[in-house]
Amino acid sequence: MSFDTLLLYAVASLALALIPGPTMLLALSNGIEGGMRRASWGIAGASLGSITLIAVVALGLGSLLAASEWLFNAIRIAGVAYLVWLGIKLWRSEATDLGAALASRSPHDVRPHGRIALLRSLAVALSNPKTVLFFAAFLPQFVDIAKPQGPQYLLLGAVFVVLDTCVMLAYAGAGTQAVRFLSQRGVKALNRGCAAGMWLLAATLAVWRRPGA
Repeated sequence: MSFDTLLLYAVASLALALIPGPTMLLALSNGIEGGMRRASWGIAGASLGSITLIAVVALGLGSLLAASEWLFNAIRIAGVAYLVWLGIKLWRSEATDLGAALASRSPHDVRPHGRIALLRSLAVALSNPKTVLFFAAFLPQFVDIAKPQGPQYLLLGAVFVVLDTCVMLAYAGAGTQAVRFLSQRGVKALNRGCAAGMWLLAATLAVWRRPGA
């Protein structure tokens, strides 16, 4: 793989990472609700999900998902249901005073919430079949089939995860800063905006069909 190819891939990956998606909205929401510590757990879960999906594509299982309508629809329906449920949770969540909450909370109190954030983001990442099909169509374009493909997929996956993680950190940081300056009513409105975004993504996934279906 040439440097020019890798640079083009990095630019394309960054552009794709900047498009708001469910994991980005979760990073923003986690930043609002629990600060950067909880957001970091969620980002770790989303990154683990991306790594898993890239490994699935590298192993050739992405083509199985593309070929199996039953498997595709099963994952799609699960993803829609989970995004709707997350939207309901965000819509009904109470606005909190982040500064006071963090000041009164011990480091040990954050861990259970952090694990929930990790598992929630991991579930979102893994329950979207569009992501698998996207990686299956996107990554091979940058792989030189004349050379060993394993190291190339490893490098491409690492570049994507690093860029995606940086963007999620920016979203989480934005949420943390927003909650410090907004009133509780403003924070609640921001949470509901994230909920509406989740429902919009769920609706998009609900009507989306496999290419060629």
